[in-house]
Amino acid sequence: MIDIKLIREKPDEVKGRFQNKEIDCCDTVDRILELDSLRRELILKSENCKAEQNKISKQMPQLKKDGADTTALVSQMNEIKEIIKTSETKLKDVESEYNTLLLSLPNLPDDDLVPGGKENNLPIRYFGEPKTFDFEPSNHVDLCTKLGLIDYVRGAKLSGSGFWIYRGIGARLEWALLNYFIDTHLADGYELVLVPHMLGYECGLTAGQFPKFEDDVYWLDNHEDERRRFMLPTAETALVSLHRDEILTEAELPRKYISYTPCFRREAGSYRADERGMVRGHQFNKVEMVQFTKPELSDDAFGELVGKAEALVKGLGFHFRTVKLAAGDCSASMARTYDIEIQIPSMAGYKEVSSVSNARDYQARRGAMRFKREATGKIEFVHTLNGSGLATSRILPALVEQNQQKDGSVIIPEVLRKYLGGLEVIK
Repeated sequence: MIDIKLIREKPDEVKGRFQNKEIDCCDTVDRILELDSLRRELILKSENCKAEQNKISKQMPQLKKDGADTTALVSQMNEIKEIIKTSETKLKDVESEYNTLLLSLPNLPDDDLVPGGKENNLPIRYFGEPKTFDFEPSNHVDLCTKLGLIDYVRGAKLSGSGFWIYRGIGARLEWALLNYFIDTHLADGYELVLVPHMLGYECGLTAGQFPKFEDDVYWLDNHEDERRRFMLPTAETALVSLHRDEILTEAELPRKYISYTPCFRREAGSYRADERGMVRGHQFNKVEMVQFTKPELSDDAFGELVGKAEALVKGLGFHFRTVKLAAGDCSASMARTYDIEIQIPSMAGYKEVSSVSNARDYQARRGAMRFKREATGKIEFVHTLNGSGLATSRILPALVEQNQQKDGSVIIPEVLRKYLGGLEVIK
C-alpha cells in the first residue's frame, strides 16, 4: 500500500511513476485525494460534535440541580447525536471506498528503473558461455521420456494438461535439486519454514496479490461456515504474512526465511508452443527466500538475494544472465526486480528460473508489519523482499538439455551427486 502522505504531498510524482510502470492511475489518485479530504473533514466534524456533546453533558447535572430549564439543551443534544450518526454513516462509506482504492494501487517502481515494458529489460551480466553441441541435441521432453525421468502421459491422465509425474531417478533428481537449494540456504543462516499450502484471504491481501488478482489463484469450495481459502501460488504469499500485525524489535531484524512448497498457478492454460513439458504448468516445486529488514538495509538485502540465486545456478554449471526488469515488467506489488534467466537449448532465448524482488514498505503497510527503533522508540514499517531460490520446473529441463551426451545419457552436476548416492550419469 502506498503511503497516503506521499500521495498528498507529491501527487504528480506518484502519477508519473505509475506511468513509468505503464499503469494509468491518475483518476484513482485524484479520487483517493478527494476521499482523503472528505474523510478528514468528516472525522473532524464528528470529533467536534462529540466534544460539544461532552461539554453539554457535563453541564446538565448542575443545571438540573439548579432547577434550570434544560429543554433547549436536550434538543441541541439530540441534534448533535443525529449529526454524529449521519457523519459516521457517511464516513463508513467514504472509508470503504478510500481503503478499496488504496489497496488497488500497485507499488511504485524505483526511480532508477527504465520506463516501459519487458522490451526495455536490461541484461546486466552474463555467466559462462551458451551451450553448443557437436551432435543433434534432443529437447528435454524427449530426453526425460526416453530416460524414464518424467511421465507426461500419466500426469495428464491423472490431472489433465499442465501436469506431470516424476518417476524413479527423475523423482530423485527433483528431490536432489530441492535438497541442494535448502542446504545452501541453511548454510547461509536462513530459517527453514514449512507453511500451509492453503491460505486465508489476508495472506493474498498482504502480499499485494488481492484484490486485483483474486482470479489468478485456485480457490477451494468451502461450506458457508468455513474460512475461505486458496492454494498458495508461491511460498512468498505465506512467508510475508508471518509477522502480519506485529511489531518486531530492531534486534530481531533482519529475519531471513526459506520455505519449500509446491506452487499452484492458473496461468498454464495459455502456454506457447515452445513451452512444452514442464516449463509452464499448474503445479511446480520451488524453494522461496524472504527477508524482513530495516529500510536502510533494504538495498543490501536485495543484493544478497540476487547473489544467492546466481550462486545456486552457478553451482549447477549453467550459462545464465541476470536481467534488470523495466518498471512495467515488475509485478504489481514490487518496486524492483532482477530475473535470473538460463538457457534451455531447444528454446529460443532464455527462461526465467528466479525472480528477486524488493517490495520496500508496500507489503508491510498492507499487513501492518513494523519494528521499533532502539534509539528513538519510533515505530516504522519494515521492508520485505523475496526471491526464488530456486524453482525446479525450468532447472530440470535445462539440466538434461545442457548436460546431454551424444549417446543420449545425461551428466549429473557434481553438487547433486551426494544426494543421488554418488550417481554421475543417467543412462
